[in-house]
Amino acid sequence: MKKMVLTAFALLAVSAPAMSQETVRIATEGAYAPWNFLADDGKPAGYEIDLGNAICAKAELSCEWVVNDWDSIIPNLLAGNYDAIMAGMSITEERLQTINFSDEYFPADPSRYIAPTGSSVDFDNLKDVRIGVQGGTIQASYAEQNLAADNTIVSFTTADQAVADLAAGNLDVIFADGAYVDPIVAASSGSIDYAGPEVNIGEGMGVGLRKDDTELKGKLDAALQALKADGTVDKLIAQWFDGRGPYYSN
Repeated sequence: MKKMVLTAFALLAVSAPAMSQETVRIATEGAYAPWNFLADDGKPAGYEIDLGNAICAKAELSCEWVVNDWDSIIPNLLAGNYDAIMAGMSITEERLQTINFSDEYFPADPSRYIAPTGSSVDFDNLKDVRIGVQGGTIQASYAEQNLAADNTIVSFTTADQAVADLAAGNLDVIFADGAYVDPIVAASSGSIDYAGPEVNIGEGMGVGLRKDDTELKGKLDAALQALKADGTVDKLIAQWFDGRGPYYSN
């Protein structure tokens, strides 16, 4: 009996670290490559998934990924359906009124217009243009505030839907993150090109968190700082974003 009790205590001692490891649920959209997308096996993949897993390993957290539509991703964070967001979300003053963010894991990036190659859209006199944006993004907000008076702003649930409508001729331009449209232009075989000016909005991208989760923010920030210093973040950026970086390490 004594041997059995000692064995039980030994098993508990071995399993205690795993049992006590905190589980963090991270939401992503799964429709914003190369930031995040669903791989052939249906699981989330992309820069943010690789980085999120690296952050969790460094912070000694057990992390689970949850796929959630973009338009409800903040409300479901606030409702407690998960603990964090990594979904290509820019840090903005408007969002900071509702949620908090980790330190940035991708620097502020100019937003870009793309259009069919040879487009005649006049960006010095932008009128009667059909502009595609993903709803709830900083580009959508900018377009509604600055471009809606003389143009038609077409909002899509996912950015991929806007690209499909541009290819079908239902849009004149798309307005989105530069790092998102770069691979679209590169893969278009010359049929899609950059158009108009670059527009600087947003303050880089970070992990979205509830305001009261200060302990979790501290753990994520510490892990992220270490991964920036050892070159991991820049390595992942170079892997997923051709020609980008380094931003955080020498």
